[in-house]
Amino acid sequence: MYFRIDKTNGKARACTITTAHSTIQTPVFMPVGTVGAVKALDATDLQSFIKPEIILGNTYHLYLRPNDNIVKTMGGLHGFTKFPKSFLTDSGGFQAFSLSDNVKIDENGITFRSHIDGSKHYFTPQKVIDIQNNLNSDIMMILDDLVALPATQERIKASIERTTRWAAESIEYHRANQAKGVGVDQNIFAIIQGGTDKAFREKSATELCAMDFDGFAIGGLSVGEANQDMYDTVEWTTGFMPEDKPRYLMGVGTPEDLVENVSRGVDMFDCVMPTRNARNGTLFTSFGKITIKAERFTTDPLPIDPECKCMVCQTYSRSYLRHLFRAKEITYFRLATIHNLYYYLDLMKQMREAILEERFDEFKAEFYAKRQQA
Repeated sequence: MYFRIDKTNGKARACTITTAHSTIQTPVFMPVGTVGAVKALDATDLQSFIKPEIILGNTYHLYLRPNDNIVKTMGGLHGFTKFPKSFLTDSGGFQAFSLSDNVKIDENGITFRSHIDGSKHYFTPQKVIDIQNNLNSDIMMILDDLVALPATQERIKASIERTTRWAAESIEYHRANQAKGVGVDQNIFAIIQGGTDKAFREKSATELCAMDFDGFAIGGLSVGEANQDMYDTVEWTTGFMPEDKPRYLMGVGTPEDLVENVSRGVDMFDCVMPTRNARNGTLFTSFGKITIKAERFTTDPLPIDPECKCMVCQTYSRSYLRHLFRAKEITYFRLATIHNLYYYLDLMKQMREAILEERFDEFKAEFYAKRQQA
């Protein structure tokens, strides 16, 4: 991985990340393609209308179905999905934790039952890397010990200690594999935990950032805590993260969350919000969200967002999209998803331009001013 800081404006950063498959300009939002597909879209839609340089896949889901060995046989995620740009795969630890009623965490890994057929599986730090080697993702996330909030101080302490230990095992295993010619073009990120406790976040960040990872993520946020608590935790944590490596905030979030956390020094984001909300009838615009099923859009000739340059806004009316949604037409899911993802990626481009031109504060003020006009 090649990483370069192109410009800073306050704490906000415009960077360039180069992997074996693409050049990624940050700030960047990664569309979520859990099982190897962004819901309602295919690789052609992505490349024609949204043009992401990186999308996210899920280790847990791809391991269970179709199975990582099948993906490897079919040419890794790039050959299997025909999306030629970069993939980041998360470790699957969150899904093993959240989708199973019978999760057991021990010092060596996580035992869980498949949400598909109830079969029993065991993830260790090494196994998670083996799976991601088969997937051939450009960025691999390590296995971490997740904590549901609120949690006791003892549980959070155990979580970060276990996460640090697993991180050490992961980086050692990955570097040894690379010496053998396995995963040579793959990069590996650690995940900082610690809830919203500043001392625990400092401890986790300091210990993990002392290791030879290619980048670092902030995990365990956007799980029900107040927005300001998230922002304060991110601002505190980034202070202990190296400047010369990518910073990734996992599972975040709303457009407002993206703007606030870019201003606090984060480079990379992912979230199901734009795709899930699209399917549920909520569309993002420069002036805030709209609910397309609202009766006021019945004969509205305007596009979703008059300022948006996406294919959907250049072609279709709110009236037509409302009709498709109410008719439960599959076409609606595709068009709404294209728009929402285009909006998110264009928002990141606007922030990058503002950073490069040293006017991020002005951009942020304008961003919120438009929402007050809605």
